[in-house]
Amino acid sequence: MKSSAHHAAHLPDAHPIHLGAEIAAVFARPGVGPWAILALQFAGSLVMIAALYWLARWLRLGGDVRIAGREHAAELAEATFPGFAAEDITVDRARIGALVRNRAGQVLLIRRHGARFVARELADHQGIRLDRHTLTLETGDPRFGALTLDLGADAQTWAASLRRLHGVTVDHAR
Repeated sequence: MKSSAHHAAHLPDAHPIHLGAEIAAVFARPGVGPWAILALQFAGSLVMIAALYWLARWLRLGGDVRIAGREHAAELAEATFPGFAAEDITVDRARIGALVRNRAGQVLLIRRHGARFVARELADHQGIRLDRHTLTLETGDPRFGALTLDLGADAQTWAASLRRLHGVTVDHAR
């Protein structure tokens, strides 16, 4: 039986392939200008952009997150405050926010926050401004910020009803 050292002596010398050196040799040839390097870099960038786009689509990232309609707004209110039964709902024309009222007169402001929706209760009429068909609402929570809703003809009706808010609050313990 021959030793492994004996077999190694008959193998050709193995040289590792240096891809970077091979590519550099191709571009170092006479007649290959910097345009070839730029073209290769551009093509590589396009391939990576396409790969990232495909990955984002596959993971269902991004997209246009909007309130689908009144029923969706009611579901968002119920999900945020369990037991909140929506009676009156208005959705912004751009579908980025909504106002939802229950029978007890409690009002939730729902808005898009990134790829999700968040809601805050409007406890009083402070920070509510009407300007024709838009209603600007501030909850007093700096993390929530102000939201301007384009409610069309509903803006005046909702502004009048929100002026009657006097500390009606949602029971968060449900």
